[in-house]
Amino acid sequence: MKTLAGETMSILGVLFFMAAATIPAAAQSGVTSGCANSGIYGSREIALESGGMQRSYRLYAPETLPADQPVPLVLSLHGYASDAPQQEDNSGWNVLADEYGFIAAYPQATGAPARWFGGDLWQAAESARLVDDVAFIRAVVDDIGAQYCLDLSRVYVNGMSNGGGMSNRLACEASDVFAAVGGVAGAYASFGDCVPARPMPFIAFHGTDDRIVPYEGWNLMLPPIQEWALGWAGRNGCDLTPETLPPTGEVTGIRYTGCEQDAEVVLFTADGGGHTWPGSESPFSFLLGRTTQDINASAEMWAFFSRHQLEG
Repeated sequence: MKTLAGETMSILGVLFFMAAATIPAAAQSGVTSGCANSGIYGSREIALESGGMQRSYRLYAPETLPADQPVPLVLSLHGYASDAPQQEDNSGWNVLADEYGFIAAYPQATGAPARWFGGDLWQAAESARLVDDVAFIRAVVDDIGAQYCLDLSRVYVNGMSNGGGMSNRLACEASDVFAAVGGVAGAYASFGDCVPARPMPFIAFHGTDDRIVPYEGWNLMLPPIQEWALGWAGRNGCDLTPETLPPTGEVTGIRYTGCEQDAEVVLFTADGGGHTWPGSESPFSFLLGRTTQDINASAEMWAFFSRHQLEG
C-alpha cells in the first residue's frame, strides 16, 4: 500500500497543510431526480471538474442495489499524502456497502502530497484560494446523485487524519448535505467559527498513543480530543456530562446525549492505539502505531449513521 507509506513518511516531517475556503451553495434535499440507478456496479474512478480543476473520486456501487429505490451514500476521505484507493482499501466501507445496500465514495484531494484544506494549521493561503474542497465534496454528492437513486436525507461523510479534519469542516459548513459525520485519528484544526445550520451528530475514534495527531493535543494547533468532543457536545446543545459506554477490550467510549434534534456526540478511545483505522490491517505499525481489533470503526460508524437522517 504505497499510499499509506507515503502518508507516513510525509507526515513525520510535516503533518499536513490545510486552509480555509468559501462556502458554496446548499445542496437540495429529498431524493435525486429521476431516481433510477445507472446500472454500473463495482468500483471505478470518476473524473469531475470542480472550481475549474480536474478532480476525481472513486465510487463503489454494490450489484445488489435496487434499480428504482433511493439508497444512502457514504463518503470517506483519505489522509494527508494518501489517496482515494488507499482509503477504499483500508476503511472496509465496500464490505459494509454490500451488506447494507448503500453507495460508498472516496474523493481525491489535491496537491503533492495530497491534502484537504480542512483547517488553518500551517495553512497555504494561496492554495486555499485556488482549491475549494467544500464545493468539490458537494459536487461529488451531486454527481453521484445524477447517476444513482440517492436518498439525500441519508448522506454521510467521514475521514482519516487530515480527511477527518476535512469532515469536521464539512460538519460546520455542509450540514445541509450530511446527516451525520465521523472521524478517525482526526486532525481537527481550527479554521474560524463553526456555526452549522443545524446540530450535527458526530462520531469519532482516536488512539491514546497516536504520535501523528496526539490524543492530548499539540500546542495551540490541535485540540485535545476529549476537549474537541466536548466542544461539539456544547455546539449541539447536549447534556455536557457524558454517558460512559461499556468497554470493548481496550476500547472505551463516551456519548453525549440530550442534544438538540438528537444530535449525539460519541467518542471511542483505543488505549494504546496509534494513528490507524480501528479494525483495519496496517503493515506500518512500527511507524503509525498499533491498530486495535477490538472495534471496527466503519461498522460502528454505519450503526451510528443509520440512527440519523436529515429532516425534510
